[in-house]
Amino acid sequence: MDYFVIGDEDTILGFGMVGVRGRSVEDAVSANAALSEALDDKEIGIIIITETVAETIRDRVNGLTFSHRFPLIVEIPDRNGPSPGRKSLRELVNQAIGIKL
Repeated sequence: MDYFVIGDEDTILGFGMVGVRGRSVEDAVSANAALSEALDDKEIGIIIITETVAETIRDRVNGLTFSHRFPLIVEIPDRNGPSPGRKSLRELVNQAIGIKL
């Protein structure tokens, strides 16, 4: 099971350094294309998408999140930090594993 990341150039570069492939996107059209690319690849089990990009295609992301079992879609903050009202990546990890980092 592979990962695929969709986000800004910095996010793609960072994940690429550890071997995760992905696509840098600029707008809703390119975000939809990248998401379609990831969904078409049956080896992709987890799609990581930045919150900022997810907001540009919110209806589609929510539709997939609540109707598909795989691939799992995970939203993460981008380089600017979490969106207002959302938990930071550290808080999400602490909550998920039950250990304070």
